[in-house]
Amino acid sequence: MKRSTIRLVVVLATLSIIGITVTQLFWVKRAFDFREKEFDQNVTDALTQVARSILKYNNHPAWPLDSPVRRVSKGYYAVMVNDVIPTGLLEPLLRNELGKRGIRVDFHYGVYDCTNRQMVYGDYVSLSGDDPQQTSLKPFPRFRQDSYFFGVCFSNRDAAILGQMGFWWFSSGVLLLVIAFFGYTLFVILKQKRLSEIQNDFINNMTHEFKTPIATIAISSGVLKHPGIAQSPGRLLNYASIISQEADRLQKGVERVLQMAVLEKDEIKLKKETISLHDLLTTVAEPFGVLLAGREGTLTFDLAARPDAVVADRLHLTNVLYNLLDNAVKYTPDRPDIRIATRNEKNGVCLSVTDNGIGIAPEHQKQVFEKFYRVPTGNRHDVKGFGLGLHYVRSIVKTHCGRTALSSCPGRGSTFSIWLPV
Repeated sequence: MKRSTIRLVVVLATLSIIGITVTQLFWVKRAFDFREKEFDQNVTDALTQVARSILKYNNHPAWPLDSPVRRVSKGYYAVMVNDVIPTGLLEPLLRNELGKRGIRVDFHYGVYDCTNRQMVYGDYVSLSGDDPQQTSLKPFPRFRQDSYFFGVCFSNRDAAILGQMGFWWFSSGVLLLVIAFFGYTLFVILKQKRLSEIQNDFINNMTHEFKTPIATIAISSGVLKHPGIAQSPGRLLNYASIISQEADRLQKGVERVLQMAVLEKDEIKLKKETISLHDLLTTVAEPFGVLLAGREGTLTFDLAARPDAVVADRLHLTNVLYNLLDNAVKYTPDRPDIRIATRNEKNGVCLSVTDNGIGIAPEHQKQVFEKFYRVPTGNRHDVKGFGLGLHYVRSIVKTHCGRTALSSCPGRGSTFSIWLPV
């Protein structure tokens, strides 16, 4: 799939998800507003009926107004009775009328005497089935009329309304699940796209890596087939040596790929032994010293770790050190200045290999340890390799319960570090 097609699919899918989310939020808000109005209406009807029952109890005629209930604030209602309010009757009436209308919300209520400017009675009522909590009653706002009124405050009104919106919570949960699956699918698509690009790059690199030795072997084999080659022992030996070297090069490339297959299956078996890291470093670095001398480069050591013994697999640890030094040399086009240092750190030994090469940009530093990944260089194949070396390094160090790290600046070189337990 083309990159432009993937980008279009992602944009359209994202816009669709955003549209569905906005629509869902809109209808949830509409549903909450409807439930809120319904709650207010039911409370108003219930309190109106309570006020009528009180007047009827006192044998007084009903008031001329349509409704004595006023909503003072959110969740608080005041009921003007203009008469004596029997406190022993008020709570049963409130429970009964609210229960008839399906309101099961805890509330505070209080009776206020405007003549004495004080609350004469108040209590907490639990309709939700929970045990009532001891809470301090806040004074209810009073009206200007000099008369009795009682107030009812539903402090948990919003929570109760939200609790009645089960369908909307379910639909919102389904939407969140769809968004989560969309995000995961998008992640998988992009990951597969990146892996496909890395795989193609690996195939191209492998083609260029194997093309030269195969061509060299073919040419040398053709020369050896010439009848007159037997008369020139020197040339015969030379071409035979070339074939051997190129065959060895091909074998090493195949072994690297096979090593990655073994690492992926977690079938690698370590033969651990106590190893002097400094001695192993000296042995591995010796051929690189000769190579650097031919390029007018330097190889310096700063081996400060004491002790330097680690328990590791000698073969794999040797390959790790070789890969680090080989990368330091390969990616330093000018005069290489390679520095190898060790130090003790947190019950282990930290080994670092520093070069003055081309460096690695920050956006690529987290990916260089991934399998087949190589820093993009366009169509140039001036640096050989499959992108397996650093992945192998990280895998082997991790198998030894160690850690890998990278510090690099483009144009100023890189420092690869590994930590191994003592």
